[in-house]
Formats: sequence, structure tokens, C-alpha cells
Amino acid sequence: MLKEKLEPFIKRYEELNKLLSSPDIVNDISRMKSLSKEQSQLTPLVEKAKRYTEVYKAIEENKGLLNDPELGELAKEELDALEKELPLLEEEIKILMLPKDPNDDKNIYLELRAGTGGDESALFVADMFRMYTRFAEKNGWRVEIVSSSEGSAGGYKELIALIKGENVYSKLKYEAGTHRVQRVPATETQGRVHTSAITVAVIPEVEDVEIDIKPNEVKMDVYRSSGCGGQSVNTTDSAVRLTHIPTGIVVAIQDEKSQHKNREKAMKILKARVHEAEMRKQQEAQSSQRKLQVGSGDRSEKIRTYNYPQNRITDHRIGLTLYALDDVMNNGNLQLVIDPLVAHAQAEAIEEAGL
Repeated sequence: MLKEKLEPFIKRYEELNKLLSSPDIVNDISRMKSLSKEQSQLTPLVEKAKRYTEVYKAIEENKGLLNDPELGELAKEELDALEKELPLLEEEIKILMLPKDPNDDKNIYLELRAGTGGDESALFVADMFRMYTRFAEKNGWRVEIVSSSEGSAGGYKELIALIKGENVYSKLKYEAGTHRVQRVPATETQGRVHTSAITVAVIPEVEDVEIDIKPNEVKMDVYRSSGCGGQSVNTTDSAVRLTHIPTGIVVAIQDEKSQHKNREKAMKILKARVHEAEMRKQQEAQSSQRKLQVGSGDRSEKIRTYNYPQNRITDHRIGLTLYALDDVMNNGNLQLVIDPLVAHAQAEAIEEAGL
């Protein structure tokens, strides 16, 4: 029964309230911060649990009054409203009871890379980055390009951006994978629809305390930066390539004129990628492969198709089809796609948890 499953959460919440008023905790800033965060995460669940208990109790009371000559009609009206509210509360509570993804409130590195399709693929990277930027603006997030490599006909062969704000990872974590575009390229004289693809990686930013990379595990190469078409953009060896020897993960940054700044940027991205690789291994070992496994980072999986002639966007993981491609791409209304993905992932998680 749901009421019994809620008891441990309510007990923990009451325990946290006592701990946070204890003099020992008040003097321990780090512990107080950790417990306060846990308490704030539990608050919505406890509030819903209290309402659930109230509604459940009121339903029983109203059932007992149905045959009352004076209060029966009123009890029936209240019972109808309460019985509609109860299943809605149950669904909300089940979602709140799910284990929270520790990365949900983190900033991310968004990595976009041109794939099959040559110049058209690079142009689509630019289109997708514009879409993500507009979505970020809607959410009040900040977007900073960390590294980029321009395509020969425009767009980007590769672009890495840091997106900062509230719950960035929670909203963008399902974007990782291969995104396919079907449209008539500007260079196409016959008016034929071409298919090309790009890959998207969504990597949570990590704190130094979360990942320990030893200096002897990283090989650093420096070289001269070069612009599009081999044009030199710097006369010194300022570009930096870092290789994490245990995993073979490589990060190359050349956007800054300072070797020190490029190394600093590269190291942050390297730490994030190594941490993500470790996280992915743990997830694969701990859980059965779900269609929407969070943070799977499987960049070979074709997750979405953007069909311009039909104004159609299709997410293949959940069979979602929307005829609103212009709204998503031009206005950054990505929430149209994200909401069904989140709902589907929550439904799968609820089923797996047996709630």
C-alpha cells in the first residue's frame, strides 16, 4: 500500500528537522548544507503525502455519511471530488518517490559533432546549437562556447558549449545520441531531399572532489592553432591536446590564444568526460538496459529525425511524432519533445521500482 511506502520518507524528514535544530549540526557548515539540501528535496514529497493522508481519511469519513438524511448529499459531492483527486496525488507521489538523479541540478557540456552528410551536417550543427541556445534563453540559462571548429561551407564540424543554470542536466539529458535531418540542402540544385546526421553528447560538469585524475594519467601535447582551411590563427604553440591514458579519452582545445587557458578548459572537459564514462559503466552494471536509460550517452543510437519538408520531428525511442519542427527549431520550443520523454522515463522507472 502506498501509505506504508511513504512512512520511511516521512520518518526521515522528521529526523532531518531534529538534526537541523541540533547545536552540533549548526556548527558544522558542510553537514548542515548537505542535510538542508536533503530536506528541501524531501519537502514536496512530504507535503503531498500529508495531503494524500487527509484525502484518504476524508474519503472514509464521507463514505460513512452517505446514508445520513441531512449530510448524505453533501458527502456524495465531496466524495466525488476527493475520489478524483486521490489517483492524481498517487501519481505525483510515485514520481516524487523515485530516486533523484544526482546530476539533475548540474551544468552541462553540450557537444555537437557533424557526422554523415558533409557540409550539410556541419550546417545542421549550427541549426541545432541555435535551437539549444533559444531553449536555454527560455529557461534563463547561460550558454558559453568553449570550443568550436568551423565547417568549410559554414556551420561547425564540432562545437562544445557550457550551459549553466538551474536543472540543466535534468532537462537536456535525453538529448544524447544521433540526430538525423532530412531536408533539401541550400547547395542542392535538383531539389532533392538529403539525409545527414550529427551526434550530441550531454556531459554533466563535475567538481574536483567528484573525480580524481592524477597528473601521471594525463599526456599533454601542444601544437599551433589553425583556423578554417589551415589558416593559422596563432604563431605560438598555444593549442592543447590532453589524453587520459587509462581510458584513451582525448580533448583538444585551441580557441584561446593562451596555452594556459586552453589547458584549463581542456582539463575541465576531460574530467567531465572521464566522470561520465565511469557513471555510464556503473549504470550499465546496476540496471537493465531501458529504452531511455538516463545518461547512456550512446551516440551511435539514432534517437530523433527532423524532417523539414513535412515539418515533422520524430523521437524514435518513444514513437513520438510532432508536426511542429519549425516551432522547435526556430523558437527553441524543445519542451514539446522533452515533456513526453520525461513522462515516459518516469513511467518506466515507476514500473521498475514496483510503485
